[in-house]
Amino acid sequence: MKRLEKIIVVGGERLQGTVRVSGAKNAVLPILAASILSSERTCIIEDVPMLGDIHVMIEILQRLGAHVSYKPRGVLEINTDNMSNCEIPAELSSMMRASVFTIGPLAAKFGYTQICQPGGCVLGPRPIDLHLDSLRALGAEVSLEENYIKVRANNLRGNVIRFRYPSVGATENVMMAACLADGVTFIENAAKEPGVVDLSIFLNETGAKIEGAGTGTIRIKGVKKLVGTRHKVIPDRIEAATYMVAATITEGAVEIENVIPEHLKTPITTLQRANVRIKKGKKNIRVERKGGLNPLKVTTAPYPGFPTDMQPFLTALLSMADGTSSVTETIFKQRFAYVPKLKKMGADIEVRGNSAIVKGVEKLHGADVAATDLRAGAALILAGLAAQGETTIDRVHHIDRGYERIEEKLRRLGARIHRT
Repeated sequence: MKRLEKIIVVGGERLQGTVRVSGAKNAVLPILAASILSSERTCIIEDVPMLGDIHVMIEILQRLGAHVSYKPRGVLEINTDNMSNCEIPAELSSMMRASVFTIGPLAAKFGYTQICQPGGCVLGPRPIDLHLDSLRALGAEVSLEENYIKVRANNLRGNVIRFRYPSVGATENVMMAACLADGVTFIENAAKEPGVVDLSIFLNETGAKIEGAGTGTIRIKGVKKLVGTRHKVIPDRIEAATYMVAATITEGAVEIENVIPEHLKTPITTLQRANVRIKKGKKNIRVERKGGLNPLKVTTAPYPGFPTDMQPFLTALLSMADGTSSVTETIFKQRFAYVPKLKKMGADIEVRGNSAIVKGVEKLHGADVAATDLRAGAALILAGLAAQGETTIDRVHHIDRGYERIEEKLRRLGARIHRT
């Protein structure tokens, strides 16, 4: 039934008020996978958003034999003491790319795992060769049989692993696997995303010995075992960025709570360049727009650069700027798949290679559109908030993978939005 749902947005309302950001999806998923490594004590994870991808990861853990219980206010309790199955069901791994996070923990703790090629948003080629090559460098045997990946790891050993590209997922998978490897592992050209740091904090709380997360070089000294812990997940910076753009595109004034402003440094400076007023607090930011929007020239880059996940939001916003902007995508080849949907709403955008030339228009108009992926779906909601008339967004299961109660939160800010 989820695939038949639609979101209806009636534009023209100026958003005002306060909204709270949920825990970060991209931090929760590897942390849930990392709970596989623990024993003896239960892992308690706080501020877990109940999203489509989270539900899939919970089901994967349960099918592997873990006991997972959901408590009020976003608290998950995970006990892996009775886990014995090491094969990820194909129907689950094919639903979500983050299923790949289970490879490292399962190989390290049990010496074996099997997984179908992971699925997820269609954003162009997203090979997992960095994950697999890194496990090989730690001593694992990796084989590809038809559509399955099999990993055998009788004795993982520390090594120096240098990535040709700072992959977030591969950095996290190596961190998890190296925790139980013999000796010391160094990850060079490691990803610096806040989620990598949050995972290292969680793992260290369970007894791991990780240094340097958040820098280009991470050092992991293997230990014999990890135990359970209690951990609160960091706020979702991409959800925060969504509400920052929602306030801006509607010429509104919104206070966003439960944020870490330092994680939003580049999005904040980018919107300020576009003539947006932003006031930072310790755990909140206030976003207000008065006046026109300046055109921008923006290029996505790994953290701390401009996030690729925010690129569709910014493109939707710049479609109403006073002049011509350019947005260049360096991470995912098919990230501009949503552009025809915005053009259907009246945007003037031309995609040239990996760049979009965005000529600002006076207004957008409502239309029937469909989400092509998670962030594209959010961008269509943002465009609908500013458009004249009614926008109907289909395939909202994409949006549900990354946003918790997005219609409810936007309604509290004054948006005319509902699900049907």
